[in-house]
Amino acid sequence: MVFTEGKNSEPDYINGLKKLPHIAENVAMNIEIHPDHGVPLTLVRLAADKIVDDEIDECWCIFDVEWPKNHPNLEQALALAKKASVRLAISNPCFEVWLILHHQQFSKFANTDEVESASRKLDGRPGKSIDAATYMPLRKEASKRAKLLEKRHDDNGTWFPHDNPSSGMHHFLLAAEGEGEGDTAP
Repeated sequence: MVFTEGKNSEPDYINGLKKLPHIAENVAMNIEIHPDHGVPLTLVRLAADKIVDDEIDECWCIFDVEWPKNHPNLEQALALAKKASVRLAISNPCFEVWLILHHQQFSKFANTDEVESASRKLDGRPGKSIDAATYMPLRKEASKRAKLLEKRHDDNGTWFPHDNPSSGMHHFLLAAEGEGEGDTAP
């Protein structure tokens, strides 16, 4: 079960993944979107309540940090996720950094508005909704680039929530594609 902060791009992307033949045949993903599109702590609380259901193998929360003003209670969301075994795919400053990584490396510290604008310029979309089919063939490159950003932050000792830019979506992708356990770390 996947809980997303966004109501457009994140569900669009995940629905695109679900259509890939090897995922459609092997993985059952449900997307539950909080009706109020809550902040990260709200999503993690919802996921922590769901993870106890025997029918659910994993719960993932996909959310942003936001910059220059971070979402409230990020540290509490991380702590609860760890305690409840909820997996996280956090993008900093926003999900659109993950979308950019499908097209090119992006290593510049940036605010949410800058990243959203840069992402829209790359794929020409006018708003938040995406055509997931455009991104699916490029997801492995995006994962490689996200891993490079993660390594750079590790090497520099830059930790969450100061790891701008970054995206943990490659961990979700590994789990969704059945290639690994994924990682709960931001």
